[in-house]
Amino acid sequence: MAVMEGDGVFMQPVIRHVVWSVLVPAAVGSVAAMGICLWWVPGGEKVPTPIRNTRLYQAVHHPPVPVSSPLVLPSAPVPAAPSLPVSSAHDPIATREALNLPSFAPLVHQVIPAVVNISVSRGSPPTDDEPSTQPKTPAARKVVPIPAPHRRHRRQKHHTVRPADDDLTGAGSGFVVDASGIIVTNRHVIGHASRIMVSLSDGRSLKARSLGEDPMTDIAVIKVDSPTPLPSVTWGDSRQVEIGDWILVAGNPFGFGSSVTAGIVSAVGRDLGSGALDDFMQLDAPINPGNSGGPAFNLQGQVVAMNAAIASPSDGSVGIGFGIPSEIVAPVVESIRKTGHVEHGWLGVTLNDASAPMWVEDVDPHGAAWQGGLRKKDAILAIGDVPVHDARTVLRSVAAAHPGTVFNFTIRREGKEMTLPVTLGKRPVADF
Repeated sequence: MAVMEGDGVFMQPVIRHVVWSVLVPAAVGSVAAMGICLWWVPGGEKVPTPIRNTRLYQAVHHPPVPVSSPLVLPSAPVPAAPSLPVSSAHDPIATREALNLPSFAPLVHQVIPAVVNISVSRGSPPTDDEPSTQPKTPAARKVVPIPAPHRRHRRQKHHTVRPADDDLTGAGSGFVVDASGIIVTNRHVIGHASRIMVSLSDGRSLKARSLGEDPMTDIAVIKVDSPTPLPSVTWGDSRQVEIGDWILVAGNPFGFGSSVTAGIVSAVGRDLGSGALDDFMQLDAPINPGNSGGPAFNLQGQVVAMNAAIASPSDGSVGIGFGIPSEIVAPVVESIRKTGHVEHGWLGVTLNDASAPMWVEDVDPHGAAWQGGLRKKDAILAIGDVPVHDARTVLRSVAAAHPGTVFNFTIRREGKEMTLPVTLGKRPVADF
């Protein structure tokens, strides 16, 4: 085919126009679009797969370093702890409230200033006709259960020695019940002491003197003279205490003063076989030698028991401690403050509750029961308007009453019921 010389001259401007107006803009647009896909799209999530597989894209976006699978499988999801308000981050009280955690700190601050440590020096040993409060053998220092069915306990007396100096031979606890310096403790803590020293929570040590004691209940009252009123605590009603209630115990265990432990009331009405007034409150708060005479508080800061005994094969706490209820301690303390001693009622009778109703097994011809008309084989039905079913309840009520109190016994004799007013006598010293 023949080509005219003029055709080449005509086509050159057309080609240049097509290149610059169509092809060059198209190429520039493609490169710009690729740049946007490679660099401007965040993370490349929207980049098409063909472009993502190109060497250029992979050169710009380096693949992540491979991570091996975990060696331990993840556990079940754990619920997140409740978040605390920012304001409670440095406030322990707000933290406890936010996490609903109990704290005895406010109660401790309230009552611990009234709890004291007691150290005693012993004089000459007691004579043969004066009963000793010291254990004669190591076994006498433990509350040891006797096998069932008739399980009884020997009372644990906390006479742990705390060698503060050569003269000191004993230590215990107590608590102030009057700002004038009236202190309550156990009789066995201060028994036969030639000197009694009381260490207060403010660091002072004061000499104390005995106001009186009651061998039957193992309660003693001492007094210190202070130029300023002392912090004191009040009595609570132990009759309102229920099994499972919280309890706070304070005292001087093993000589470590100003110690507190907490627990619950495990049982009430325990009989340890130490006397007619046995009615102990069982506590699982740790009580150790040296806690004797210390208080047990309810959550209102009131004294509902006084620590007195533990059950342990090793003289240490195993979670079984015993306290004398305040309903027994408070009247005894008040009587000692007024008169220096305590008088307990006495009936002079032996009761048998092996069968119902219980009956009189023996009567002392010189006792109050005989003078009031009670005789052998009389069946005891009630005292006043209260029916009675066991001998322990009757004897405890009698021992808690003052001599001269009249008890109206409803009895059955030879098939006939009658009421006998019996005036209680004074319990002989030998009965302690």
